[in-house]
Amino acid sequence: MTENLSHLIDLNDFSPEQWDSILNLAHEIMAAPLVYAGACRGKIMGTLFYEPSTRTQMSFQTAMLRLGGGIIGFDNPSSSSVAKGENLKDTTKIVSGYSDILVMRHPLEGAAKAAALSAECPVINAGDGGHLHPTQTLTDLLTLKEEKGRLKDLTVGFCGDLKNGRTVHSLLKALSCYKGNHFILISTEELKVPTYIKDYISASGKTYEEYRTLEEAIPKLDVLYMTRIQRERFATPEEYEAQKDVYCLDAKKMKLASKELIVLHPLPRVDEIAVEVDDDPRALYFKQANYGMYVRMALILSVLDYKLTAKPMLKGEEIKDVCCTNPKCITNTERYLPHSFKRSGDVLECEYCDERILLQ
Repeated sequence: MTENLSHLIDLNDFSPEQWDSILNLAHEIMAAPLVYAGACRGKIMGTLFYEPSTRTQMSFQTAMLRLGGGIIGFDNPSSSSVAKGENLKDTTKIVSGYSDILVMRHPLEGAAKAAALSAECPVINAGDGGHLHPTQTLTDLLTLKEEKGRLKDLTVGFCGDLKNGRTVHSLLKALSCYKGNHFILISTEELKVPTYIKDYISASGKTYEEYRTLEEAIPKLDVLYMTRIQRERFATPEEYEAQKDVYCLDAKKMKLASKELIVLHPLPRVDEIAVEVDDDPRALYFKQANYGMYVRMALILSVLDYKLTAKPMLKGEEIKDVCCTNPKCITNTERYLPHSFKRSGDVLECEYCDERILLQ
């Protein structure tokens, strides 16, 4: 177990001061990109993308190339030894041995943390199921800082699939660390924010409201964070079909919003934002995606320069006879992993996916 490496699994493992350091470096790179053109010469980034990605994968690759480094890895597990049944530990162990930094996206929750337990180099979580997406959060924070000039005293609306939206979970946790922020959560009953995220907001001293319609919420917002209804997170096609067209931001709804509103979206978009909205100067989601490349350049440099303080991956208690009840947790597939939980009274919290289990 390589505990001394500076992995980025959950952004909240680090302080807002460290986030600000990365954001400031990204700003410097945007201002003078040629200064950093050879900063990673001789370094190799391994990319393990177990599920499809366009923006995250390409922005990481472009970031490393612009820094002068090289890239290895796969974007389709069927073209790797994973298709032969190789477990996550072995794949990670091999590819991290060839690399200076490893970027992983995986459909199961907690996969990046599981990989970090045996990796030979720092691991960056590029999205683990419906759990977390810390580098998208850094992208979102940089966008807010550049476009709104602040990360505090904002009313931020989140709309769409708030249950499975890892970008939503990560950004809510991050913005809860800045004073004066208030959150408006817009979703159907079936797609509400998980309880552990609401508890995190409340524990931070921040407030939130829940709405069912975009029309009643949008006039109150400084920022609207739209998300798609994610087909791949539903158990059946019928469940997806029942939710997919509930929310759509169009020109009519934009008329209800403040002139100072900015609209963000982690992309890809399906039909939750009408194409007509793209011409509204408040629609910043394509610009947001471009910020992602610069913030990932800054993150790569920060990790390779050991500017992030390493912390233990597992800090709780190993309980061998208790299994996580989340069917999407990595521990239910990679069965060699230690069953590690944080204990609070009669409640156990899985250290991989944050699922809560009530002891009988």
